[in-house]
Amino acid sequence: MACADPDMDIHGDDQEPNREPLMKLLYKATELVPDDKGPLHDLLQKQPAVLGSLQMVSGVLSVGVGIVFALTQEMQQSLFTLFRVSQLTGALFIIAGVVSNLLFKYPEFVPVSLVINCGCIIVAAVAASLICVDLSHWTQENDQHLRMEVLELCVLGLEVLLSAVLCFWFIKEKRAKST
Repeated sequence: MACADPDMDIHGDDQEPNREPLMKLLYKATELVPDDKGPLHDLLQKQPAVLGSLQMVSGVLSVGVGIVFALTQEMQQSLFTLFRVSQLTGALFIIAGVVSNLLFKYPEFVPVSLVINCGCIIVAAVAASLICVDLSHWTQENDQHLRMEVLELCVLGLEVLLSAVLCFWFIKEKRAKST
């Protein structure tokens, strides 16, 4: 059988004086490379898709309230039902939410989303004024519908707030892009 007797001693620098020490090479960057920011980086950091999703949910709620009103109320009973205010505003806010969610994939939709959100604010203001007119002429016998119209008015307020924030962000991004 083969037998080996390896040397198990630790050899230090003092035992091998002819050997040169190993040279350590260090890398040091001489200039900083800026991060490559994509289009709309600052805007997308603010998460407009979250507000767009909230717009879609509030739009679905508005459409649902409009359907309940259409089924339970006569057409001439209120302006809210006559002009289909809830369905119109709900559909617009669903569209605005979808476009706001698409900004991650299609950044060129910023002007489209800005126009849609400004249009939603205008339509919601008209709808809120129609609801206020209905509330001022309301009788005591339809108390349930009164509560539903107040709920719709609150949802419209939320929708206007969401659209106003998105419009502010889009205008700010547009100004930053132009300078």
